[in-house]
Amino acid sequence: MVGMKPLERSLEKLDDVRKKKLSDMIGSATDTVLSSGTVPTSSSGAATSAREVTDSSTMRRSAASMLSGKKPIHAAAPAKKSGPAKSTAKKTDGGPQSKASAAPEIEDVEPSEMSLEEIEERLNSVVKTETISQLKSTVWKERLEAIGMLKQDVENLTELDKSAELLVRLLCAVPGWNEKNVQVQQQVIEVITYIASTVKKFPKRCVVLCLLGISERVADIKTRAPAMKCLTAFCEAVGPGFVFERLYKIMKEHKNPKVLSEGILWMVSAVEDFGTSNLKLKDIIDFCKDTGLQSSAAATRNSTIKLIGMLHKFVGPDIKGFLSDVKPALLSALDAEYEKNPFEGAAAPPKRTVRALDTASSTSAASSDGLPREDISSKITPALLKNLGSPDWKLRLESIEAVNKIVEEAHKRIQPTGTVDLFTALRGRLNDSNKNLVMATLSSIGVLASAMGPSVEKSSKGILADVLKCIGDNKKHMRECTLTALDSWVAATQLDKMVPYIAVALGDQKSGSEGRKDLFDWLSKHVSKMSDPAEALPLLKPSASSLMDKSSEVRKAAETFMNEVLKICGQAAVAKNLRDLPSPTMAIVAERLKLSSVHEGISDSVKTVTTSMSLPSKGGLKNIKPGLNDRSSNVGKAASQRGVPARASVTMISSQDSLQSQALFNIKDSNKEDRERRVLVRKFKFEEPRREQIDELKVDLFKHFREDVSLRLWNSDFKRQIDGIELLQKALPSSGKEVVELLDILLRWFVLRFCESNTTCLLKVLDFLPELFDGLKDQSYMLTEAEAAIFLPCLIEKSGHNIEKVREKMGELIKQMINIYSLPKLLPYILEGLRSKNNRTRIECVDIIGYFMDHNGTEVGGLLKNLPSVAALTAERDGEIRKAALNTLATAYKNLGG
Repeated sequence: MVGMKPLERSLEKLDDVRKKKLSDMIGSATDTVLSSGTVPTSSSGAATSAREVTDSSTMRRSAASMLSGKKPIHAAAPAKKSGPAKSTAKKTDGGPQSKASAAPEIEDVEPSEMSLEEIEERLNSVVKTETISQLKSTVWKERLEAIGMLKQDVENLTELDKSAELLVRLLCAVPGWNEKNVQVQQQVIEVITYIASTVKKFPKRCVVLCLLGISERVADIKTRAPAMKCLTAFCEAVGPGFVFERLYKIMKEHKNPKVLSEGILWMVSAVEDFGTSNLKLKDIIDFCKDTGLQSSAAATRNSTIKLIGMLHKFVGPDIKGFLSDVKPALLSALDAEYEKNPFEGAAAPPKRTVRALDTASSTSAASSDGLPREDISSKITPALLKNLGSPDWKLRLESIEAVNKIVEEAHKRIQPTGTVDLFTALRGRLNDSNKNLVMATLSSIGVLASAMGPSVEKSSKGILADVLKCIGDNKKHMRECTLTALDSWVAATQLDKMVPYIAVALGDQKSGSEGRKDLFDWLSKHVSKMSDPAEALPLLKPSASSLMDKSSEVRKAAETFMNEVLKICGQAAVAKNLRDLPSPTMAIVAERLKLSSVHEGISDSVKTVTTSMSLPSKGGLKNIKPGLNDRSSNVGKAASQRGVPARASVTMISSQDSLQSQALFNIKDSNKEDRERRVLVRKFKFEEPRREQIDELKVDLFKHFREDVSLRLWNSDFKRQIDGIELLQKALPSSGKEVVELLDILLRWFVLRFCESNTTCLLKVLDFLPELFDGLKDQSYMLTEAEAAIFLPCLIEKSGHNIEKVREKMGELIKQMINIYSLPKLLPYILEGLRSKNNRTRIECVDIIGYFMDHNGTEVGGLLKNLPSVAALTAERDGEIRKAALNTLATAYKNLGG
């Protein structure tokens, strides 16, 4: 029932007597079945029943032969030089195949025996009798003349397909492959080449008839060129897979070493012409390893190296895994050949095509994805899976290494069969308490992905989510291992299959700043290689939230990645994908990505934010005057200058006008303490606001201030900023409570204005601040430590402004500060100003200390211990600083005594 192969191992220890008895039993069982005629009935009829009898009898006979040590007689016999080989196969080209096996297809291509008389009789209407008689002549000139006449007759035939096989059989018989005259040989090859190239369907039987003779002609330098051309014509007719498969055995067994070396050289040209899609790569690699590279002839080894190099051009570096056990000297020669034939992949299309594809070869190539893949399911044993979860870490490590060894033994090319349980077991190791085992597991997962190719995505059952969690580890080496595994994964499955998992990882705060930064950098490298760039759009929203991350490196990496997506997908797709973002976030994204166009679906307020932010301060808004009355005309003008349709500008205007009825401040969800904790400031010493602080301010501003005010305060045009300040001034008297709650946001915005170079806006701020501080004084409000740390270092540092009017206003403001912040707390900030790099700032601070001593002497007794700082300035080179320091010391002496 099952044949002999499954029983071989069990029966190999039998003695000869028992083997003979078993052989006789198998033979008698066959005879019984055939004689009794007890054939199982079948719904498919008598034909199926007959096939079953034939199959079972053949199986039993072959089993008996294996036991007796005799080889079974196969229906297919190789062609010999003397003429066509005998065969018991039926000439049923293209007939129905047996369901049991594919053997009939192979037997079908074997030529049956046909006598020369039969061939002549069937060709009497196509070829003249005289021509055939001359082909048999012992005089070479007559044979040459005859082959020339035959060539003309063949070229003039209108229905060559009907006679193709008979003509090839005739040439194989007379003059035959034993012909000694070179000219006649060349003509014979040319006629066969013409037939193979011209007919619609060239029978494989004809290839089998000619192949031995043609391969011998390839070995002869006089007939090499036409013989190689003939082999190429065979490949175009029946596919290179069939021709290669038949040539392997001929070349291995032939006594002439040139048949092997020159045949392999032809294979090099065939691979270059046809590619590898129709070849069984495992067979050709095995042939190269076992025959070509093992040859003692240098010419054969060199031609084999060229063949492997040509294979590398089409299948890539993976071929090296199948040749790892080759001698080192040959490996170095192969490496040199790989450099001459770099992997081109899809960029190396075949130069020639096959008219009738070799179904078996093409199917095999398609199913095996080029290079062969090995089924490792039998090696993934229950013991291995159990040991992967063992309490003993050494056993777990050994099991992970065993997985790597299994893949290595399969030449790093494996089938997905049986790997689901393996991935489940490895998934558990990604949470291992031993970090070294986690890194080893990541490495194994990468190796498996590379070895399996695209099928890893289905077999892995979402293990990628657990792999991405490892990117949040604080160890750099762990993150590098994770990225290496991701590299293997993206090479196997493409990035678009990984996007859903990556989107989750980007939004996971547990990933850590370093992990998210590394992941963004990795994405920036790979997003441009995506087959469909639109698949990257779902990553934009989690990336947008990272633009406000506390870590500057994460923000920078996220911005770089989003710009890559913008470059690939275009502004329209990006804006459409991000239109659901909150207005403040959208404003930041628009500014960072420099979105110049705004699309339907985004709110009018965000349209105004993005357009105002995307333009330089001088562009399109030069003629806008401060004030509310002319707001509509100016916005319309600005919109028209940007190319925004008039209807859109009208919509924006009406939208802004409708806001006037709303409250200017929104303190509903305000949490001042949280904001103060979130603002990173260095007490006393001034530092320029960092980008993330500016982004956070932008979000807070849009969240807690009316939209039209926020738009003005954040506009790149200073005149619009002045409009915003005037709106705040009008609201001050009636909004004391709200101003106190949002004071930290206002102070942060003023710091930005202090750091800019626009004098007009700065003077407006300096006019507004005294009113603000007076309002706070009336409420008996004292600045918190955080508010002071936000504002005072900047005010002190900028008090040395190069414009005298600005210096005066800032000096007055510092003096006014003691109304809302106690002088003892204020003095450390002023003393820090004495160490400023700006000489004017130092002079101003010295003068202010003198002022406070003169007017508040009783409150500054604690200043005595800091007077050395003032006294040290008397040694400065700058005369004004020395003068100011001496004046302050004199004031201290007058008010505090010696």
